[in-house]
Amino acid sequence: MPSATSSLRQAIQAAGGSLPFSQFMSLALYGDGGFYSSSGRAGRRGDFITSPEVGPLFGAVLARAVDDVWIRCGRPDNFSIVEVGAGPGTLARTIVAAAPECLEKGTYIAVEVSDTQRELHPDSVVSVSTMPTHITNGIIIANELFDNMPFDLWVYDDGWRQSHIIDTPQGFAEVLKTADVPPCLPSRVSHGSRAPVHTDAVNWLHTALSSLAHGALMAIDYCTPTTAEVASMPWREWLRTYAQHERGVHYLKNAGEQDITTQVCIDQLAAVREPDAVRSQSQFLQLWGIDELVEEGRREWEKAASSPTVAAIKMRSRVTEAEALLDMTGLGNFTVVQWSNY
Repeated sequence: MPSATSSLRQAIQAAGGSLPFSQFMSLALYGDGGFYSSSGRAGRRGDFITSPEVGPLFGAVLARAVDDVWIRCGRPDNFSIVEVGAGPGTLARTIVAAAPECLEKGTYIAVEVSDTQRELHPDSVVSVSTMPTHITNGIIIANELFDNMPFDLWVYDDGWRQSHIIDTPQGFAEVLKTADVPPCLPSRVSHGSRAPVHTDAVNWLHTALSSLAHGALMAIDYCTPTTAEVASMPWREWLRTYAQHERGVHYLKNAGEQDITTQVCIDQLAAVREPDAVRSQSQFLQLWGIDELVEEGRREWEKAASSPTVAAIKMRSRVTEAEALLDMTGLGNFTVVQWSNY
């Protein structure tokens, strides 16, 4: 397999000398030799930890929320859980293990573009590379999907200008080009301000909502309410890279060897359709009974403490899992955005 650097150089040359940042990011993450096409992945042995990797409690709580959507749809037999950006299948495993009622006759569909990641999916799910075009009854789950979708990068330099990437003897570099300014960008910002424009995420959301006849779409990510707020931040706070559980280097360096991720601007998603609910992950998990599941874990552990079993130890771990999932300085501060079609 060619390296991401060589693939990017060829793409830049074929495009006439430069690529929009969104195309650079797409190839760096998902192209030949890209981060997710090779060894990049979530998990303790991977490059970063997401909520599902904390332990099975996150999936157990989500299973309750999923069953609520199924009930609101009228308890249909043909219910689908469609997880998009399923990675190695960690969340799928924990939701299936929680045995939601909707899966007694329903289907779990794990959508993942990376062949390498799909090879790790459990046999209990339908593993595919593209989303279904029509979902009669179901829920679409996008856990940390939008932040990894390629976005256009805009820089304010005597007006908003679009970032393009060129190849130089010293490595990849940025040039700014004039283009039609997206309406989501604020008109008053400081010189040098930067902002993401989530073109791919907005298009995906429109298509996903159109494909869903009855049910809900749930997106979980690190979000900021408005594009203007993100544009006011130092760019390193919202345009981040990760590798081997540490912050990576500049986003134009080490192509294919690090994740590239962004803060998600809710106002851009809301332009497709206003969400029905926006909550912190902490609020969402408490709404769907994380405290009850933690208390159940305590009781089961106390019963088996004198002669603990593997099952009892897993129940005890709910306490520490909940602490991480609800921590408002970390995962608890993620945002859960939900749209409903009932």
